[in-house]
Amino acid sequence: MAATAAPDPGLTLVACGALARELLAMISQFPEGSVDLTCLPASWHNHPERIVPGLRRKVASLRRKGRRVAVVYGDCGTGGEIDAFLAAEEIDRIPGPHCYEMFLGPAEFDAEMERELGTFFLTDYKVRHFERIVMQGMGLRKHPQLRDMYFGNYRRVLYIAQTEDDALQTKARLAAAELGLAYEYRFTGFGDLPAWVAASVSAAGTMTNGE
Repeated sequence: MAATAAPDPGLTLVACGALARELLAMISQFPEGSVDLTCLPASWHNHPERIVPGLRRKVASLRRKGRRVAVVYGDCGTGGEIDAFLAAEEIDRIPGPHCYEMFLGPAEFDAEMERELGTFFLTDYKVRHFERIVMQGMGLRKHPQLRDMYFGNYRRVLYIAQTEDDALQTKARLAAAELGLAYEYRFTGFGDLPAWVAASVSAAGTMTNGE
């Protein structure tokens, strides 16, 4: 009797919660069970010391369940600790220091920074949660004078949009006005993420079939 092939353990993406909506839209296009998503809190951007310990716990738990793992994070203020941890664990992550470059692509991001170094980036997630993340999270509601301390060297808000949403564009313009900055808009879609996710899913399947 022929041996029954082991089931494909599939791939789990471990990601920043700020990317959850976009990643869920992408992985819904794959066959059920081939890829799923687990996220760490987006608020950890304000506490980068929590990110690597959180990743370590997630990775250990997923590997005990037989899942393959890829990581969707930038450096996110960890000073290279994410890459050091992932290199030791032989886990891949999407290239780039932050999600702004993931969405724009390296060449376009560099061009935007060369054109205006004083750029404050917004994504769909940051627009949706601007009040909580920026106005309250950075204390600007209670202490408006902090605006010049935090944003005195900025010249513009650049909203790099993942979706074409008039309501979000209106919120982004209002956010720029709150900060006293010029407003610009670029529609990027999901940028480099779909191709990287597809390649990661394919690589996980290839590794499983080759075992």
